[in-house]
Amino acid sequence: MGLVPTRAAALILGERPRYIQQPVPVVFPEEVELPETQLHMELRSLLYELLVDYLGLEFTVGSEQFVYYAADDPHQSVAPDAFVRLEPRGERIRSWKTWERGAPEVAAEIVSDSDAPEPSVQDKLARYRRLGVRELVRFDPQAPAGSRLRVWDRVEGDLVERQVAGERAASQVLSLVWVVAAADDHEAALRVAEPEGGLVLTRTEARQAAEADRQAAEAARESESHARKAAEARVAALEAELGRRGGG
Repeated sequence: MGLVPTRAAALILGERPRYIQQPVPVVFPEEVELPETQLHMELRSLLYELLVDYLGLEFTVGSEQFVYYAADDPHQSVAPDAFVRLEPRGERIRSWKTWERGAPEVAAEIVSDSDAPEPSVQDKLARYRRLGVRELVRFDPQAPAGSRLRVWDRVEGDLVERQVAGERAASQVLSLVWVVAAADDHEAALRVAEPEGGLVLTRTEARQAAEADRQAAEAARESESHARKAAEARVAALEAELGRRGGG
């Protein structure tokens, strides 16, 4: 008995596969219109920019795209406010299908008015557990200081909440530290810091720092110019005095 050609072999041989029935397409939406408060948008955008600027092209960073984890069910999805896949950045993300690109290792959620209650937390946690993330970070800007940052780690297949002290927690996946701190005009935001250094600057802070450096450099140049002109004036005065004495 001869071997049954595979689909690839059939295409090579010029044959097209014939199916018993028509396929029923599974549609995975790429976007949906949902309201977002200005506070949530600003905090989410700030975190996304921090991760992109700090991680560079080495990793893939997304924000609020649908992440699907069941190839036959579009309802099985999450839309993290930020997520990271430990692979170089590729084409722009429209939606993320784990059976094509793998599961993001890290996800972050910034709590909004619609998902603050505890049942919502447990539903999100179950979804991220099924998704397969290794680290989940949750920031609640409306919670009391000292309880705004929560982190879960994947331990033996489960997502287990970690003890967090002082609203600062080192990532177990990325080379950074999650920190709750003021940012731009926000009293509290989810930020990242270098493991052995300070906070990663926001883009606004970086512009302000660059402007401060420019002004300091300009002031130093002006001071140097004034000092040089003053020295030249003293030399000129001394030469004039010596000239008068010599002429006398």
